[in-house]
Amino acid sequence: MSNALKVTRRAAMAAGFAGAGVLVWEANSLTLTPAMQRIFRAAETWTKLAQRTLLLPGQLAREYPAADISPVFKANGTLNPGTDEYAASAANNFIDWRLKIDGLVAHPMSLSVAQIRKLPARTQITRHDCVEGWSAIGQWTGVPLGLLLKAAGIAPNARYAVFHCADNLDGEPAKGGQQSPGQYYESSDLVDAFHPQTIIAYALNGRPLDIPHGAPLRLRVERQLGYKMAKYVNRIEITDSFAGIAGGRGGYWEDRGYDWYAGI
Repeated sequence: MSNALKVTRRAAMAAGFAGAGVLVWEANSLTLTPAMQRIFRAAETWTKLAQRTLLLPGQLAREYPAADISPVFKANGTLNPGTDEYAASAANNFIDWRLKIDGLVAHPMSLSVAQIRKLPARTQITRHDCVEGWSAIGQWTGVPLGLLLKAAGIAPNARYAVFHCADNLDGEPAKGGQQSPGQYYESSDLVDAFHPQTIIAYALNGRPLDIPHGAPLRLRVERQLGYKMAKYVNRIEITDSFAGIAGGRGGYWEDRGYDWYAGI
């Protein structure tokens, strides 16, 4: 398959999901009827089955040459968590930031950013596709999530990785719109968690992440839309169910009507 055909397919799928995202956003201003919810869930299931059927489990999202890196990589959503705790950590260059890995694991972990930077890393130049319809290409460096999960020893009944974040979206326009309050979180199943391009990133375009782009740690799961790329990650919870976690749908936006599976 030619690169041109790959790009065309990916662009078409991204455009389709952008339209779906707008539809969900508009629907959130109304009452989502059970019938509408069933339509959205059916579309999500079809998307997941189609991607998992057409793509091999380890097939990579397209990676680009350095010459294609976007001159500006838009920072979207929360631009600064704005809490006293986060501000203090940022002022101290995130020396005290910890990434906790717990839940259904044999060996719960708590790692500093310095420790994470010493682990085997992956660098990839990929395209970020936002549900709002824009894209940008950036170079990301981080530790493969699968490496961390293997070290933690996930339990046989584990199904999902849930990414808890430091930002609370409290309805301010600068933090993504007039959404209802809630701590940001995201999730993936273990297929995507162990994908080679799924990383806990700490650098963008050769420099440590800045605050608008999610410092000090953010998720990159390259075969998904942008809202899955959680920023300010401070905990990864391994679980067998979303029940009891926030709204129970596996993510901040998912709890408000977006598809949980946002594959492209």
